[in-house]
Amino acid sequence: MAQINKGELLPIMEQIERDKGIKKEDILHMIEQALVSAYRKHAGQQVNVEAVVDPDAGQIRAYVVKTIVEVVANPAVEITMAEAKKIRGAVLSETELRLPVDAEEFARIAAQTAKQVLIQKFRETERESLYTEYKPKEGQMVNGQVLRFANRNLVVDLGRAEAILPPREQVRRERWMIGDRVRAVILKVEKGPRGPEVILSRAAPDFVKKLFEQEVPEIYEKTVEVVEVVREPGLRSKVVVKSNNPKVDPIGACVGVKGSRVRPIINELQGERIDLVAYTNDSATFIANALSPAKPMMVNILSHEEKRAEVLVSDDQLALAIGKGGQNVRLAAKLTGWQIDVRSESQKKEAAAAAFAVPVADDLTQLAGVGPKTTEALEAAGWKDISRLAEATVEELTAVEGIGEKTAEKIIESSKAYLAEKEKEEAAAAAEAAPAAEEPPVEAAVPAESEVSEGAPAAPVEETTESPKGE
Repeated sequence: MAQINKGELLPIMEQIERDKGIKKEDILHMIEQALVSAYRKHAGQQVNVEAVVDPDAGQIRAYVVKTIVEVVANPAVEITMAEAKKIRGAVLSETELRLPVDAEEFARIAAQTAKQVLIQKFRETERESLYTEYKPKEGQMVNGQVLRFANRNLVVDLGRAEAILPPREQVRRERWMIGDRVRAVILKVEKGPRGPEVILSRAAPDFVKKLFEQEVPEIYEKTVEVVEVVREPGLRSKVVVKSNNPKVDPIGACVGVKGSRVRPIINELQGERIDLVAYTNDSATFIANALSPAKPMMVNILSHEEKRAEVLVSDDQLALAIGKGGQNVRLAAKLTGWQIDVRSESQKKEAAAAAFAVPVADDLTQLAGVGPKTTEALEAAGWKDISRLAEATVEELTAVEGIGEKTAEKIIESSKAYLAEKEKEEAAAAAEAAPAAEEPPVEAAVPAESEVSEGAPAAPVEETTESPKGE
């Protein structure tokens, strides 16, 4: 039995418990396991050893435990009843014999083993403690300091742990130096071989959401709610907000007096544009709001099932509605979940005029001898106009599948006859519509002097052979 100063063991364990978060019972268990491991190195791995540490008395007791059997197969762990009686000197009723061991013989090895076990345990406990601390903080805002650069990753000191800000979660326009203060959201926390890996993000939509929660008291108090955030980091964000109190304007609350609340957020985002969008259940209104800062004239829902909509804007609002590189309409579509087609007034009128001007294919069945099958064959080959058929050659029509030479001749003759008949009908209709022409008076036939354009030839003067009166 080894003796430890009982005035030292308890304070040491209590100090470790406070600093490292390891319970005293766990420390005692680790010391006991270290004693067992050390004795096995001293006496052999097959030996069954038990160690007990009494923290109150400061004593360490170790025993070799052997099973009492009739025939010994393994002397390291078994003993006969006769030999056990010789050791104890009395009749034994137990099935095991516990032999005390002097722990001082292997105390040095045990101390080294216990130290290594404790250090390993400290590391494992600290890693588990950090993981337990930071895992629930996913999605929360944290402040840190740039510690160093690892390739393109930023290593950020959070105090108790180091976090990583990878390139994909950084904003391209931002530049950092060692020692700079960084605000970011904890994107995820994972267990790694060297402890928990804390991944930060400044490009996630949640980062903008958390900034609004910090700057706008109404959001923190749940009076105003941030419904959705979409962004292209460093360029533009769209934030959907709604009010749970009809007396509170959600956009006004987020902007603040003269922009006092939204300005710090824009500064933190290095000048990123922020569009605040009022939430509504009406799809057309919500789409119009999502295209802010543009002001659509009309939103036409094309299909609720496919979520397609057409937005009409004035000509001067078209560029604003689409945005640079289609950024504004792209974010609006992502925000609403609708496919949005933006058109200006001019584009709408041009499309309508083009649609009206598209010629309609002639009804070829009006031709003599042309049935539905022949019509389908001609239209499939591009012969949709009767006027073209009238000018076609037999060779051209016989190239169409299913049309022979006689059929081709018949189609051409029928087309010419159809057009001739149509011209007669049009001429007769025009004659009936025109009123009978009246012979104009002489005065009307002579143009006034003022109506003669400059440079026009003068009207010819007719000579007369009749002598003037009075001659």
